[in-house]
Amino acid sequence: MDAIKRAVGAFFDFLQGIVVILAIMVMIYLFIMSPQEINGASMEPSFHNGEYILTNKIEYKLRDPKRGDVVIFKSPRNKDIDYIKRIIGEPGDRVELIGGNFYVNGIKLDELYLGSGTYTSTGNYLREGTEAVVPEGRYFVAGDNRGHSSDSREFGPVPKEDFIGKALLRYWPFSEAGMITAPSYSLR
Repeated sequence: MDAIKRAVGAFFDFLQGIVVILAIMVMIYLFIMSPQEINGASMEPSFHNGEYILTNKIEYKLRDPKRGDVVIFKSPRNKDIDYIKRIIGEPGDRVELIGGNFYVNGIKLDELYLGSGTYTSTGNYLREGTEAVVPEGRYFVAGDNRGHSSDSREFGPVPKEDFIGKALLRYWPFSEAGMITAPSYSLR
């Protein structure tokens, strides 16, 4: 009889451990990090369709997003869809499109992560030769595959409250696994 009680007790201890582990995993998923699948070609050559990344969901609760960060946010057109783009302009920045290149505060943005021969076309929000000032609490974002990206050129700056988080780590495919780092721009 004691053996049965010990076995039942051990089983419930094991079950309790599983429940605690699952609860911790759910908390991490809901509040700290979550997996994200790349859908579409808007961030090529940096990210490709079908790749998987981890999104840091608390980063922007502790600090403001920075130029060059790769962010995941709710689509301005359909909140059920998540977009992944790169921050080009921060609040207060003047963003222009001149000769197919972004200029921020009058200085050409050196975008070494773009594919060779990439030309940045205009959209409904930002046209060639016009200047857009990024409002407070919003960010100007663009896909790295400029010819195949719906981004701030089209729908304008994105509110920070629509951000889900910062792209932290690519984990699939394994051959491309690694930390995702933001470029440093020389905007003197």
